[in-house]
Amino acid sequence: MTLRPISRRALLRGSGVAMALPLLDCMGQRVRGATVAAAPKRAAFFYVPNGVVQSQWKIRETGGQFTLSPTLQPLARHQKKVAVFSGYDRIKVSGTDGHAQASTCWLSSAAHDALSPAGYPLDRTLDQVIADTTGKETPFRSLELSCNPYRDNRESVYFDNISWYGYGHVARSLRDPQRVFQRLFEVQPEAESRSVLDLVLADAKSFGPRLGRADRRKLDEYMQAVRTVEAQISRLQTRRDVVERLRPERPATPWPEMRRDEYIQLMGDLMILALRTDLTRVTTMMVAPERWGTPQTVEGVFTQPIVHHSMTHEQGNPEVSRKLALLDRFHVEQFAQLVGKMDAVEEGAGTLLDSLLFTFGSGLSSGKTHVYSDLPVVIAGGGQGALTTGRHQRAAEGTPVGNLWLAVAQAMGCPTRRFGDSNAIAPLA
Repeated sequence: MTLRPISRRALLRGSGVAMALPLLDCMGQRVRGATVAAAPKRAAFFYVPNGVVQSQWKIRETGGQFTLSPTLQPLARHQKKVAVFSGYDRIKVSGTDGHAQASTCWLSSAAHDALSPAGYPLDRTLDQVIADTTGKETPFRSLELSCNPYRDNRESVYFDNISWYGYGHVARSLRDPQRVFQRLFEVQPEAESRSVLDLVLADAKSFGPRLGRADRRKLDEYMQAVRTVEAQISRLQTRRDVVERLRPERPATPWPEMRRDEYIQLMGDLMILALRTDLTRVTTMMVAPERWGTPQTVEGVFTQPIVHHSMTHEQGNPEVSRKLALLDRFHVEQFAQLVGKMDAVEEGAGTLLDSLLFTFGSGLSSGKTHVYSDLPVVIAGGGQGALTTGRHQRAAEGTPVGNLWLAVAQAMGCPTRRFGDSNAIAPLA
């Protein structure tokens, strides 16, 4: 007997309440008697500041037969599920800070002449372009996280954020795990939310007969915005069953008191929860801000607090270079742990990782000279077949990283033929 697949949008109905079903096998297409559920595509980005020690990062061989470099060794267990990209560049605009430009422009690859009043070439970032497409289906269009351990605000917004809605509009990142948890999982009951929105809409409609054409247009725009919020709340409520089944616990330890690895992994766990419950399909995670001269403690790697930025400018010293490479490897270890966690989440016929394009990278190739050529990039996952993994791809010299971002955008279903300073589309598969 052939069973008709249930729609992904199927609802449980009863007592006037509709609740979305979690991802079930019967929601997919039957293939030779086996039912395979189609998980949504997701994208996540993991940013490290100040570049990497190139001599310990670079891989010699290209294609599927390659040996991971010392810095990338923590990915050995997942080598068949990652792709390493090299040779991708971004044009540096002179006269502005190299670190601020690295973080703000990493995901936009903005053309060098797209200058803002601050002097940086700002544009809409890749995560937000993707969210324009995926955000229509989720309660949160995107999620921006930061593992910035500092309490002082010694640097501007350009050093501490990688996500931008567009020219001059930053998507500020959250760095307190408790606030992230509250935002994602501690939602207002639907009845209360709807009662407030119903009152707002009813009150707005009562003005209708007394308004002129221009005011009526403004009112229509306002009401549409309210309906958008209402739809977002509705989407959030339909996912409460999935969230409650996972029973996530509110973080108990204040983030300034956490070990560095614990902090990064906790934020990563929150990111994974948001993705697997389909609260959002695109996330960014900034491991630390650019530059920032305040010392930080990295337990298990260094016995004393370090200043990452200062060390990058002293890597001509072999001992400093060795220590920097240890820090780079630590960051890759954190990424690798998250890759493993994603691959352990079974979803349909595969895992959460199989539906993801999970990108590791930096806006600088080397913090010593503020170089933007040959940026470090690793993409884990599969994007449902969009990415061929287990290989190292080297682009031709001078290839814009915008070409790679364009490929990711298209793989995520974005209807765009150009991104930033792209001049072609990079091959993902």
